[in-house]
Amino acid sequence: MQVDVSGWSGEGEFTHALVDALKRFEGIQLIRVEDAPAARAEAGYNFISIEVYVAFRLSVRRERVRRLGFLPGTRTRREKTLTLGSVATALGTMEEVGPPDYEDEAMLQYLRTERIIPPYQTRGYKQVEMVRVYEAGRGPSEGET
Repeated sequence: MQVDVSGWSGEGEFTHALVDALKRFEGIQLIRVEDAPAARAEAGYNFISIEVYVAFRLSVRRERVRRLGFLPGTRTRREKTLTLGSVATALGTMEEVGPPDYEDEAMLQYLRTERIIPPYQTRGYKQVEMVRVYEAGRGPSEGET
């Protein structure tokens, strides 16, 4: 499995837990983590937006076909070993990740908030972490909206 975190600042405890959980899947070939442009910080809160792209392994299957109704032949089909839906179901059973807050056929979205109080400060800040998981080649950065 290949993991690319070069576009990620490393912020977000939940993102670390999610990436560690995704590494356990045999059917995932690539995980790419990037900071999204929506991330920003204000005086009382820190909003972190992170995009995770996963590419699934392909299995090759040969099937028998008839061409022109009578000529026997074979056709090679490539199928994904996992889908985003099956990953969401499996992540939902993991205690450290849980089910996504929003899910459709192209994206999983997690939204986590926590109160952070740095040492030696009386007032902390709220950190909001939004993580979106896309199948590689299908996210908004790859041309789809």
